[in-house]
Amino acid sequence: MESRLRELIERHRETGGNIISLLQDTQEAFGYIPRDAVMLFSRELGIAASRFYGVATFYAQFRLKPVGRHKVTACCGTACHVRGADRIISGIQRELHLAGEQDTTDDGLITLDKVACLGFCSFAPVVLVDGAVHGKATTDIAIREIKNLRKKI
Repeated sequence: MESRLRELIERHRETGGNIISLLQDTQEAFGYIPRDAVMLFSRELGIAASRFYGVATFYAQFRLKPVGRHKVTACCGTACHVRGADRIISGIQRELHLAGEQDTTDDGLITLDKVACLGFCSFAPVVLVDGAVHGKATTDIAIREIKNLRKKI
């Protein structure tokens, strides 16, 4: 990991990149922004770790925790919300045994990602399972797709 992070630091220095671009490259490389990366960037670039965390926590695109190998994305936009997205999300959380703010299963296989809008409003509510769109979704459909996903694992 450290050699990859050092490559990112050098690219950042060469291109005059900013904190956002460095964090984007880090997340692209690892799927999230590891604490060790922030600490190394802070030491090597002379930028307080709090600045990296400030940017990472401000923008919803950044993750500070690892993501699962598989991703279930639930739309929480207005059209989906009105058509029962909250019930579907609750059902997914029960199926995945996710408690509180937990978004990734204990075994690290599946992450539930709640997003503001997927742009499929005419198919609301919408759930993506590893990128496959499931429009006019129900809790039963979402759970069936998760069970199918688990069979493949």
